Amino acid sequence: MKMAAAKEMLEDCDAIVVGIDDEGNLDQAGQLLDQRLSGWLGRVVARESRPGAPIGVKLFAAPDAGPLESIVVVGTGDPASRNCGQAYRAAASAMRLLADRKRQHVLIGFADGWDESLSRAAVAGAAAGIPGQDLYRAEIGLVEPRRVSWFGVSETIVQAGTAVGEGICITKRLVNEPPNKIYPESFVAEAQRLGRQCGFEVEAWDKEKLEAENCNAILAVSAGSEREPRLAIFRYNGGPADEAPIAIVGKGVTFDSGGLSIKPSDGMKDMKCDMAGAATVLGTMAAISQLKLAKNVVGLVGLAENMISGSSYKLGDVIKTRNGTTVEILNTDAEGRVVLADTLDVAVQQEPSNIVDLATLTGACLVALGIDVAGVMTNDSPWCDQVKQAAELEDEKVWELPMWDFYGEQIKSKVADIKNIGEGRWGGSITAAKFLETFVGDIPWVHIDIAGPAFADSPKEWRDAGGTGVMVRTLVRLLEQAS
Repeated sequence: MKMAAAKEMLEDCDAIVVGIDDEGNLDQAGQLLDQRLSGWLGRVVARESRPGAPIGVKLFAAPDAGPLESIVVVGTGDPASRNCGQAYRAAASAMRLLADRKRQHVLIGFADGWDESLSRAAVAGAAAGIPGQDLYRAEIGLVEPRRVSWFGVSETIVQAGTAVGEGICITKRLVNEPPNKIYPESFVAEAQRLGRQCGFEVEAWDKEKLEAENCNAILAVSAGSEREPRLAIFRYNGGPADEAPIAIVGKGVTFDSGGLSIKPSDGMKDMKCDMAGAATVLGTMAAISQLKLAKNVVGLVGLAENMISGSSYKLGDVIKTRNGTTVEILNTDAEGRVVLADTLDVAVQQEPSNIVDLATLTGACLVALGIDVAGVMTNDSPWCDQVKQAAELEDEKVWELPMWDFYGEQIKSKVADIKNIGEGRWGGSITAAKFLETFVGDIPWVHIDIAGPAFADSPKEWRDAGGTGVMVRTLVRLLEQAS
């Protein structure tokens, strides 16, 4: 970056973001800005820093420097071990800090010289950091800048990072929408709009089609609701015509009352988020379409409301699923796996090379791993290793849980092939995964339980509370690198 370029950009921006590493060193953009300000920035940063405690993210009012009003200095970690998660969070935190007022032009300089993965993650963070859950407030809490520019980052990377960031925003927005706005039919309408905009195909199965296809599990879960269920198939064909697609499958329970196994109010109030798996699939499809990924991908989402009425499915019911497996219902609040039973069978019919499903499936996963970690379970260790590697590269936390055969014994039923809960509360995430495994055959498959990280009760520096968009970055990376 040349001094002349820095001077030219400073004359045009009203806010600038520069980085500082763990040793307290300003990046090149920060050094050039410091020169322009006659050492003022270095002196301010030195006053704010403490040995062994580098700056996280700090906002400073700029001294007299033309139109420049605000300077953000953000910690960018150790250059030798910096990862995509740090890059994402740094950019998102900076953008949120600057979103207290309308900005005309924000210049971000800290990604200059970074490799493409880190730069793309930073751009994604800047794109996804500000939008939050205040969709229906008269006064929006944070304000998007009119323009964002990047020093030292190519336009190609900016476009790629923006595509990923927008995919995350799609996922967050859908999760944050109230259940009177997002329900099976309106979710499909949004998918169709995004398909036209981004370039993927959308096929939607209505109730009549679901009946014709013997999707009795989806129909059972939705039976108590006035909202009809849907199953949507998204197709993106970026690879060779004869290449088998990778299938990504999402649970889309747009509201979960628990059914006759009704949840208490505290457990029900956030159940608009129970379609986060489906929202993640849709956000990912939008991102890879914008990226023009050279792969074939098919996304599938089963969409239903789990409500209570005289027609609700009941404890003791036996349902014959699409693939012929019979399921005894012993808890109507264990509905996500029932919806996914038919959805996974339709996925198998697409003849994919591999399957990943995502679901806010079990409270047991939160008990096991906490709110920041997703559980992964699989029938194929090499495929699971690829998922875990993608998550590690994007710094989205996952942990593999065992799938030993004796867990499958716990879902055997005395009156049907299987039942929809295990034996008691123990190992609940794993017995739910063993239920899903019944419907994928021999296809390499990974189940990701995102019940913890998909929806946040409180905000962080880099994101609002509510929907988080977790696993979009991981899925994009996985689909790019899958072998």
